[in-house]
Amino acid sequence: MELESIGAYLKTRRDRVTPADVGLRTYGAARRVPGLRREELAQLAGVSAGYYTRLEQGQAGTASQQVLDALAKVLRLDPAETTHLHNLARQPTTPRLVRPRPERPHPRVLALLASLGETMPAVVLGRRGDVLAWNRTGHALVAEHFDYDAPHDLARRPSIPRMFFLDSLTRDLHGNWEELARIHVAYLRLTAGRYPTDARLAELIGELAMRSRDFAKLWAKGDVADCTVGTMRLRHPTVGRVDVDYQVWLQPESPDHRLEVYTPHDTASADALRLLARTCGQFSGARW
Repeated sequence: MELESIGAYLKTRRDRVTPADVGLRTYGAARRVPGLRREELAQLAGVSAGYYTRLEQGQAGTASQQVLDALAKVLRLDPAETTHLHNLARQPTTPRLVRPRPERPHPRVLALLASLGETMPAVVLGRRGDVLAWNRTGHALVAEHFDYDAPHDLARRPSIPRMFFLDSLTRDLHGNWEELARIHVAYLRLTAGRYPTDARLAELIGELAMRSRDFAKLWAKGDVADCTVGTMRLRHPTVGRVDVDYQVWLQPESPDHRLEVYTPHDTASADALRLLARTCGQFSGARW
């Protein structure tokens, strides 16, 4: 799949900012664009209209940090979106895709996962959302229809993005699937900006865009987000309704890898997680 350009990203962000958002008067004139015109954005950011047009067309070379920050301010980009803009600006014009080695979790990440025991569901995710490891309750919570040992087999390693968009059981599991789907796509775009030469990542995005209409529609929106905290509302086939809050722990030794930990959102969910832990045969008498 073709990598995103800085021009394409700027256009999607420009389209969502109206003149009224930035204090411009339109005097009732009909407009052919949904958001700001190029010359309006250029003026507000303090650059020439010609330079901005060339930048959006990919003909202006590398923009300075000051210009990018000025554009981000006018476009009302949040920190994750601003980071993505800078990442895109640093990309070579024709990046050469390379196939990185298969990911393996750092021993310290695995030690931290083991220290959680089975009372707290947890999953270790790789750069592209592959499951690198999980404890038994984490596996039972998010993917009990997958083989527990699958993360150890590179050919069968579960992919959270593929599960989310291509696996009907995963979709049925999540009561707030639409919300989480938007977050997954937005985080995948942020990752693609960080690693523009990752051939495996480009292949994943291309596969999902071809096989999932929902993914393609969300990807076309151009949204970016750093997925670190949130709530999953699950309709679990074994323990019923369970709402969990997820939070991501990042490790300095392996910044690409994310330890995602799930805690109960309410008392009923805590009871459900205790029951789930007991069904795993790993734990009895948990206290939340």
